Amino acid sequence: MASSQGKPKPGWRAHSLNPFKTRSQVQVEPVPVEKISQSLPINAVYYPNWRVYKGFPPSSLNLKYVTHLFYAFAWVRNQGHLFFSDEYADSEIDINGDGSVKGCLNDLRSLKKRYPNIKTILSVGGGGEGSAPFPAVASNGIVRSSFAQSARQMVDAFGFDGVDIDWEHPSDPKQGQHYVQLLAALRKELPAPSYILTSALPAGEWALRNIDLGKASSHLDLINLMTYDFSGPWTNLCGHHAQLYSPKNPHNEAARVSCSSAVAYAQSRGVQARKILLGVPAYGRSFLGASKPGDRFTGHAGEEGSFEYKDLPRPGAVVNLDKEAGAVYCVGGDGGFVSYDDVDTVQMKATFALKEGLAGLFFWTGTGDTQDSTSLVEASYRSLYPQHSNGV
Repeated sequence: MASSQGKPKPGWRAHSLNPFKTRSQVQVEPVPVEKISQSLPINAVYYPNWRVYKGFPPSSLNLKYVTHLFYAFAWVRNQGHLFFSDEYADSEIDINGDGSVKGCLNDLRSLKKRYPNIKTILSVGGGGEGSAPFPAVASNGIVRSSFAQSARQMVDAFGFDGVDIDWEHPSDPKQGQHYVQLLAALRKELPAPSYILTSALPAGEWALRNIDLGKASSHLDLINLMTYDFSGPWTNLCGHHAQLYSPKNPHNEAARVSCSSAVAYAQSRGVQARKILLGVPAYGRSFLGASKPGDRFTGHAGEEGSFEYKDLPRPGAVVNLDKEAGAVYCVGGDGGFVSYDDVDTVQMKATFALKEGLAGLFFWTGTGDTQDSTSLVEASYRSLYPQHSNGV
């Protein structure tokens, strides 16, 4: 979502990216997720329904290392009624080519039978059109109630374990107040522990300041903190787009934002650490004509300025790990300077999450991950569950 100036700000990220996959560096088969308690830590992935058009249905994901799966997206009408954003992808497309499974929702149901302990959560909203009705819906008490009732009906009808609100994003204090009221209405219809209620929020203080985070989190099981897209086409200089730590001398305002600063700010506003899921991008941001953070750039490569993680590093590029920032980038090839996360930085973020008592990590998206020893989701799993990674 764009800022009031028409450009995204640091800590923004449009949910037009998200799912999950996995693999490992250690050649020891981990204990399957279904044998692990569904408490903490959480290793989650988003699955966007549009990925089925590129040959990646839900069943293409390696769920052996996943505890929670967010299915994106359902949308809402101004009257508060939910509907799936792509009827063909969700309910009609032939998944296996033989007519045996129609639509991503049925594919997901089949996966739920194979992995009964994985929690599946319906994500509502997303970037652009997906979030447009939220201000009107949330501002009216009757419509809020209709929305909450519709959400419960959809969750029950399709076998989900809960709802994720991805309103991108409340743009002023009044909308922030309505957002909290919307969460309260949802919690009433989706009581814990029978249902899971989460919300994805930007990492930037410029957006979070509009929300009473303490009140919001009191209604939520988890806040999915979207700690990526700190830098991109909207910034004047290139930089790390998902750095773990802020540099001592940031080259611009975007460089001040980091995973750790976002977590600290959320906690300072009343969010308990155990309710924070740290977001990890399974994609990189490209800056042509640049070779290091702080350089000016001439353009962007890839799809809308990004490459999926499984397509990184770019051929001929040199990989650099910035240990101080907790970020990796490659330089050269056809991508210029590309900022992304790899196994090393994911391990750093998982270690940070454990140390700070966070709920765990989530990935946007799982379909951007690899299915070999470089898998981000598996690296996260092995770091969050070291006892199981050792074969215990």
